[in-house]
Amino acid sequence: MSRIDHYDDPDAPLANSLLPAASAVVADDQGRILLARRRDNTLWTVPGGAMEPGETIADAAVREVAEETGVQVEITGLVGIYSSPRHVVEYADGEVRQQFSVCFSGRPVSGTPTATDETSEARFVEPEELEQIDMHPSIRLRIEHFMQHRTQPYLAERTPTASCQPQSALPPAGATPSGVTE
Repeated sequence: MSRIDHYDDPDAPLANSLLPAASAVVADDQGRILLARRRDNTLWTVPGGAMEPGETIADAAVREVAEETGVQVEITGLVGIYSSPRHVVEYADGEVRQQFSVCFSGRPVSGTPTATDETSEARFVEPEELEQIDMHPSIRLRIEHFMQHRTQPYLAERTPTASCQPQSALPPAGATPSGVTE
């Protein structure tokens, strides 16, 4: 395999790259979800991939769905932003990419699911079938967030050590920020 997804794996290699990516949970009028089976790891996934220069992140999602499934889609909303440093993707060439993906919701407008250079199979799946489908936990999470009909998009959880303060707003050396115990 040329791709290994590490998720909450203490033995995972450290990330050495970060690349904006987009994916889409596409549901048809019957509530079935468009999935594709990846050729590089044989897991089922919602279509998605890296953003290219000159396109918006939503354009990247539309392009990737078409490239991976043959289905043209319209973006209808935002499922969430997924950027966990606990999820890295290791490639055969030595790249280890930290996940950074914006996941949209969408609906099909034309085309029929078909295999492509990147996928060995593509099809619409009934919601009841999803539990039996072999997919990465991060993809299952996106589908679950979509199926919950959330009123707000999922925003990646913050790591306990992450700081939201800009560098210039940090307290002087030796000072303790209010409300933080050491």
